[in-house]
Amino acid sequence: MTWLLGYMNPWDSSLVAAALTIAFNPLFWNVVGRWEQKTRQLSRAFGSPYLACYSLGGVILLLNVLRSHCFTQAMLRQPKMEGLDNPAAFCLGLVLLGVGTLFVLSSFFALGFTGTFLGDYFGILKEARVTTFPFNIVDNPMYWGSTANYLGWAVLHASPTGLLLTVMVALVYMVAILYEEPFTAEIYRQKASRSHRRS
Repeated sequence: MTWLLGYMNPWDSSLVAAALTIAFNPLFWNVVGRWEQKTRQLSRAFGSPYLACYSLGGVILLLNVLRSHCFTQAMLRQPKMEGLDNPAAFCLGLVLLGVGTLFVLSSFFALGFTGTFLGDYFGILKEARVTTFPFNIVDNPMYWGSTANYLGWAVLHASPTGLLLTVMVALVYMVAILYEEPFTAEIYRQKASRSHRRS
């Protein structure tokens, strides 16, 4: 990884902005989600858990647009890597973008808007955890699809900066998964327990 650092200026403002947005976004939605789950303050403020969830989802989407913009600007302001600036790498980038987009969109359609944007923290639960495609292929396909998109975008731009930022995206998502998975599993365990007692 250290040889990649030779291609970039680590103090460039666009690179710093990209790193900050990559780190901030999952932290933001996890902190706000846990706060809502414990206090129901957003649901009360908006008068409905659904309206609160849709509003938070809109904020998360805007933050993700900002993150992608900062990611792209950081790549464009740093040097390219000659070894990646060729047709084969370009095709690989397109494949990665295709796979990533497939995972992200199929995850969204399987979960729905509230399932994608923290509905379980608002008490909006599905009958059971989703196990259809792409969840039967890989755990957390939304996160890994997003990572594949960033990797593909970096390869398309022959950008070592993009590659390093993609590693950061993956690491941040891995931390988020460690934080979110036990919580989600416990929510559905409690739901199943309540349903069993009622039956």
